[in-house]
Order: sequence, then structure tokens, then C-alpha cells
Amino acid sequence: MSTYGRAAEESAFVRTYTLTRGRTKPRHLLGLETVLEAGSGRPGPTQAEECEEILALCRKRRRSVVELAGRLGRPVTAVKVLVSDLLDADALVVPLTQSYADTGAGSGPSTQLLAALSAGLKRKWPDAVAYPQAG
Repeated sequence: MSTYGRAAEESAFVRTYTLTRGRTKPRHLLGLETVLEAGSGRPGPTQAEECEEILALCRKRRRSVVELAGRLGRPVTAVKVLVSDLLDADALVVPLTQSYADTGAGSGPSTQLLAALSAGLKRKWPDAVAYPQAG
């Protein structure tokens, strides 16, 4: 690797470190597929400029954590830390999807959601027994 390439790589690492203020773990449990939308709060004055970029993207439409990382060109872990800060400030929210929204008494997840969940679990653990056999 050339001296220039090494210096650029080190600079990117230092920038990411300062971006998150040295933090490597977000306070909120966020998956790559976690969807976010802009909330009513505002980021603090000490937030990184990337926080404004995240908010601008989420104001246009809902975005996943991995999409935000790709658009910003930042590591997912760093974006999770920033998103966590924005969630704490209520500047971002995780919207409740319709499948889980309270639509009245006795409502629950749709049969399509349950079928997809069941199929996914069967693929992950094909030898698992769904219910213990009565003995």
C-alpha cells in the first residue's frame, strides 16, 4: 500500500473515532434492517454533521440503518452510535409497522407475518420440534 493510501486509511479511522467520540457500542439495540424516520426532537449542538445528513435522509422517507451507512459512506457501527444518539434526542424514531400496530381489541400479527416467521424458523432450525410430544 502506498504512503498516501495508508495515510488516507488512517485519516478515515481517526475521523470515525472522533465522529462517535470514541464510542463503539450504541445504547439502543439496532439491526441492519431497523427502519427509522424523522421524529419531533432535534439533535444536540455537539452532534456530528453526519447527524444532520441522517435526519435529512430520514425526512425524505424511512431508511434502514444499513442504507444510512451506505449513503454516508461510514461504517455501520459508527452509524448505529449516531442513530442511537438521535433516538435519545427523539430526532429519530423507529416507526411501529402496521403488522404490530394496535388496531383494536383482539388484534394481533397477520397470518402472513406468522407464516413468514414460521418458515424462517423452520429454515434456521429444520430439526427443531415445534411442540413437545405428550408422553
